[in-house]
Amino acid sequence: MHGVRRQLLHAQAASLGLSLEEVWIPRNASNAIYETRMRVVLEKYFALGVTRVAFGDLFLADIRTYRETRLREIGMKGVFPLWHRKTDRLAAQFVDLGFRAVTCCVDSKRLPREFCGVPYDREFLARLPPDVDPCGENGEFHTFVFDGPLFKRKVDFELGNVVSREGFYFADLISTG
Repeated sequence: MHGVRRQLLHAQAASLGLSLEEVWIPRNASNAIYETRMRVVLEKYFALGVTRVAFGDLFLADIRTYRETRLREIGMKGVFPLWHRKTDRLAAQFVDLGFRAVTCCVDSKRLPREFCGVPYDREFLARLPPDVDPCGENGEFHTFVFDGPLFKRKVDFELGNVVSREGFYFADLISTG
């Protein structure tokens, strides 16, 4: 959904010192295909002793229930450390802690093109319409985090074109590192 190039995803994980396993899900895949692919990977980790999976969900109860149900089917549990946090405070804290992000995907029904490919900072948050969640929790926008206190080094990229596709604006972020 983010539309971020794999090279940047790999650079982000490396800078954070995290291993990364990609789960290949075809474009426009059915939910059944999504669930099958995710289940195969999660079962592999369960067999290795992993029993919990962390999610950044904030308040969408139906999504949480869905995740918990799928995990329970294979003997795992979900962890939701941000659950019910105030999104305006969470967004401000993210920026104040020194994390840096850029919007990479914007729902064109919720925000104009000008919100895509811009820094996620205090100015961005101040410009958001009142009906848009500051963390994009309702899918209004998605971000790519490229620097901050947990990063060993900044993930270098330049902004390419912003394109419209299937009701969303996508910013092409091109690796320069």
